[in-house]
Amino acid sequence: MVTSGFQNIFKIPELKKRILCTFALLAVYRIGVHVPTPGIDAVALASFFSGTKGTLLDLFNVFSGGALERLSVFALGIMPYISASIILQLLTVVIPHLERLSKEGEQGRKKITQYTRYGTVVLSIIQGFGISIGLESMSSPGGAPVVIDPGWAFRLMTVITLTAGTAFIMWLGEQITERGIGNGISLIIFAGIVAGMPVAVGNTFRLMTTGEMGIFAVLLLMIFMISVVAIIVFVEQGQRRIPVQYAKRVVGRRMYGGQSTHLPLKVNTSGVIPPIFASSIIMFPATLANFVNVPWMQTVANAMVPGHVAYELLYVAFIVFFCYFYTAVTFNPVDVAENMKKHGGYIPGIRPGKRTADYIDRVLTRITLGGAIYVSAVCVLPSVLMTKFNVPFYFGGTALLIVVGVAIDTVAQIESHMLTRHYEGFLKKSGGGRIKGRR
Repeated sequence: MVTSGFQNIFKIPELKKRILCTFALLAVYRIGVHVPTPGIDAVALASFFSGTKGTLLDLFNVFSGGALERLSVFALGIMPYISASIILQLLTVVIPHLERLSKEGEQGRKKITQYTRYGTVVLSIIQGFGISIGLESMSSPGGAPVVIDPGWAFRLMTVITLTAGTAFIMWLGEQITERGIGNGISLIIFAGIVAGMPVAVGNTFRLMTTGEMGIFAVLLLMIFMISVVAIIVFVEQGQRRIPVQYAKRVVGRRMYGGQSTHLPLKVNTSGVIPPIFASSIIMFPATLANFVNVPWMQTVANAMVPGHVAYELLYVAFIVFFCYFYTAVTFNPVDVAENMKKHGGYIPGIRPGKRTADYIDRVLTRITLGGAIYVSAVCVLPSVLMTKFNVPFYFGGTALLIVVGVAIDTVAQIESHMLTRHYEGFLKKSGGGRIKGRR
């Protein structure tokens, strides 16, 4: 069944074109990860990053697909874009003009996207400048300077290079969304994370061959990893279904409605957005603190290390906040209740209108708490594995949620294309019969 499904993908010209376009654009991104920024001693930089395993810089490097440790043109990754998106969404609640734009449909969305692009460039310039100053004070454990020729020429070149790299990644993501399959920004982060998996597997087997990790420990680790992935898939697809009854309506000589259905509320309505937002907010000041040699900023950098109590508590607090915030932004119980009322729908035992909105909001608040606890537990998992069990790579957390979540969404979009095409072809061929659904 799976083999035939994959074969059917390439029988649909439009879907085939979109998938090939997605792979081509992701390949461009991966090539750019290996293009170095001018003026950097690659050997000294690699030697410096060899001592940052398990730190926030290492986590940032995972999200950038290894671009940070090479200081390539894509070293900033897509994080400035995500930070700008967070700022715009927070300002939408505060600034009336942005709130009006968010309700103006396609035109308003385009305007907010344009503001997000401007914000991305501004944040990239700030981060690029901070990194360029920090690089000048960095050296390898042997004392070799990372920057070959420090000065304003190097700083200006670095800022321009890194900002242009982030702008290009942003453009790639938009092109993937428009011409390919899935969400482009999410797929770029997905590609960066997946690119580091072969190295992680190689390191694990190297530790096993040297005797630092036993075969039994590796097998337990594999079983545990498979179990965590299964739990994530299960929870991501979990729903709380609120029963909805539609009253019968007579239009002319025909009677409509009267059917029973349900309103599906996902356990994790916000998806992978909260951990991405939380990571982005923590990474922005902490990354600058790692590069800028100022005492109080170094204190912040030392506290913002995965495994440190302050970091984990702040991380969990941000995740819980963004779970509720993003759910409130994307799902409005009042609008849902009004739409149900317009179409003659009601929840059995609940009055239509405000009572229905309050009931939906109460149910959504409860299941969002469960979703926030689940996301927080998965995101704290890498710190526990690395500090307590000496696992030589990041497993779990934002990275795993992104990989699983993006994979599920992309497969769902591919299936949607296939079902739509089969449905149209079925009508052209036979004009009747029954379509078999998935079991």
